[in-house]
This record gives sequence, C-alpha cells and structure tokens, in this order.
Amino acid sequence: MANTIHVDVVSAEESIFSGEARFVALPGEAGELGIYPRHTPLITRIRPGAVRIETADGNEEFVFVAGGILEVQPNSVTVLSDTAIRGKDLDDEKANAAKAAAEEALKNAKSDIDIAMAQSELAVMAAQIAALRKYRQKR
Repeated sequence: MANTIHVDVVSAEESIFSGEARFVALPGEAGELGIYPRHTPLITRIRPGAVRIETADGNEEFVFVAGGILEVQPNSVTVLSDTAIRGKDLDDEKANAAKAAAEEALKNAKSDIDIAMAQSELAVMAAQIAALRKYRQKR
C-alpha cells in the first residue's frame, strides 16, 4: 500500500503544486480538513486560507488559496482555485496594500452587494496575511 497521495493544486492561471504527499491540511467549508492516503472520496468547497502539504520527503509546502473546490480520491487530491499563491511567493507589501484597498472599498460601499463583495475581499486578504505569517514562522 502506498504511503503517499498525489496532490495537484491548480489556479486559473497555472499548476501551483503537483507531487506526492504524506498529508494535506486545508480549510474546508465546515472546518479544517486533514487528508491522508486512501481517504474516502469527497468533493467540497474550501474557504480562503492555507493549504499545507507534507511532501513525501517530509518537507512542507504552503499554498494560499482564495477559496475553491477540493476533490479527494483514494490516490489523489485536487485543489481548484481561481487564485492560488505559493507560500514563498506571498508578499507582505502586496498583501497589506490589497487589505487596505479592501477596507477602503468597505468604507465606501453603497449597496448590500458592494458590502458583501468588499467583506469577501477583506476575508481573502486577512486569510492571505495570516497564511503569510504562519509560513514565515515555519521558516
């Protein structure tokens, strides 16, 4: 029996991660999900946050996702997200600037839809900054 599972993290633009892993942790719709090889098949939405991949060689990869869809098969995990950024590519200045812009949009929101969009953007930015801090602590 294999002690790894194949993991693909794909954004709208590119494949962000593809490789073998011992374990994957990510923010499921109803809470944190942990996936080991031979997991029961599952399809669910995921929330903005960090996907933590424990690779076959024991290292850790972090990928920030702005939400998306997770598909789990016994031998593979696929994460599909409009936006996915490798932990090492996260940038403090960009994340903080985007968060400030989202806060400004929330202040200037005129309708319920504007407010919902700004709150969603703010949640994504806050998750990205939290993922960045967590990633930095691991280094």
